[in-house]
Amino acid sequence: MNKKIAIVTGASSGLGKEFVKQICLSKSYKFDEIWIIARRTNRLEQIKRTFKNQKFRLLTLDLSKKECLLEYANLLEQEKPNVKLLINNAGLGKIGKFSDIKIEDNINMIDVNIKALTYLTQETLNYMNKSSNIIQLASVAAFLPQPNFTVYAATKSYVLNFTRALNREVKRRGISVTAVCPGPIETEFFKVASDSGLPKSFKKFFFTPANKVVARALHDSRRGKEISMYGMSMKGLRILAKILPHRVILKFIK
Repeated sequence: MNKKIAIVTGASSGLGKEFVKQICLSKSYKFDEIWIIARRTNRLEQIKRTFKNQKFRLLTLDLSKKECLLEYANLLEQEKPNVKLLINNAGLGKIGKFSDIKIEDNINMIDVNIKALTYLTQETLNYMNKSSNIIQLASVAAFLPQPNFTVYAATKSYVLNFTRALNREVKRRGISVTAVCPGPIETEFFKVASDSGLPKSFKKFFFTPANKVVARALHDSRRGKEISMYGMSMKGLRILAKILPHRVILKFIK
């Protein structure tokens, strides 16, 4: 029988690493193998050493590059696994005015947050069947446009809408797709996203531990929920974005 596997992208740090940890420690999951994908091989090897009872396949891939996406697709074709869980966690973000950010960085955000996520989802769906789950990392930034986070917020809006539509399409196959929409999280994200390594001052009050976001995401995925959010403040923001016209909210965003 084809081996049952889970696949986690962006697994070397932050939420991705926490997803791997909780999957390995949870009694709700049992996989023959977990494919962990990231650009940093040494960090993937560290995860493998930490969870010695779990079999891993380490894939050092840069998902912004076409050749790496093709390598992933070819591996699926060769192995023909039974993919029970796909977590598209890999993502990029840059804070600052659109015109001040390097064009390469803006395009990379689109390549990883949209193109790679879409490619991996479509390729992997060919190896998924009933009772399989997909988790897509969106963001509360998906709920409205965000100046100085222009491209990132737009890419996450795509992820949210893509996930909700796809969930309805594959439901008849017994597959669920969940969009995770966290607020600011205590990870390395802001060190990469901002030259200062710091979020906007008001966001510091909404920081959420990564382990709680991941625990909620896995729980909601198993229940087949379309959207996963942790914390009343983030749920309140979603409601606010529904009630108030975006042009009104944008007046208060510097």
